Amino acid sequence: MTERAFTPAMGRFAPTRLYDPVASLMRERLWRGLLAMHVAPRPDDVIVDVGCGTGSLALLLHRVEPRARVIGVDPDHEVLATARRKAGLAGAAVGWRTGMGDALPEVLADAGPVDTAVSSLVLHQCPIPMKESILASMHTVLRPGGKLVVADYGRQRTRRMRLAFRVVQFADGFADTQPNADGVLPRLMSEAGFGEVREAEVVSTVSGSISIYVARRD
Repeated sequence: MTERAFTPAMGRFAPTRLYDPVASLMRERLWRGLLAMHVAPRPDDVIVDVGCGTGSLALLLHRVEPRARVIGVDPDHEVLATARRKAGLAGAAVGWRTGMGDALPEVLADAGPVDTAVSSLVLHQCPIPMKESILASMHTVLRPGGKLVVADYGRQRTRRMRLAFRVVQFADGFADTQPNADGVLPRLMSEAGFGEVREAEVVSTVSGSISIYVARRD
C-alpha cells in the first residue's frame, strides 16, 4: 500500500521545499512543544511519528529524550530525504521508514510494540476512510495502554478561525478537510478503539486552530 496516492506536505499547489518555512509561521514551536509535553517521552520508549514529513517533530522528541527510540514514517521520499539531512546535521539517531500510515503493522514489523504513536497535520489531508484506516493502524501497533497524541486542525469554533482555515481547505481540498473543521477526530479515535480521548490543547494560528488530542489504547 505504500505506493498509493497521498497529499504532499504542502498540499496540491506548493512545492514541498516550502513546508518548513511555512510551518514556522503557524506557531509551530508552540504546538509542537505542547505535543511533546503530552508525549512525555521516557528512556527506552518506542515512539512512531506517522506522516513525519521533514522530521521536525521526530527530531524534537529525540532531543527531549535521546534514549527513546524514535521512528519517522512517511510515504513521501522527498520529505524523508529532507528529514534524513536534518537528522544528519543534528547527529540524531532517528529511524526513517517509507510507508503509508495505514500500513504500520507491515512498516514496523520488526520494531516491537510501540509505546506512543504521534501524528501532526496529516489526518486533515485524508478522506474519512483513510483517517479511519490510519487511526486503526496506529491502534494495532500500540501496546495495551500505549498513548496516542495527535496535533491537527480540529473543530474551528469561531468565524475568524473558520475563515483562516479556508487557506488550508484550498490547498488540501474541502472534502477531506471539512470533517476536521466540524470536529470529527475525537469520534473517529473512539471508533478506532481508543479510550480516554480528549482535546488537551487548542492553538489559534493564521491558518485556523490546531488541536492536540490525547488518547490511550484500551
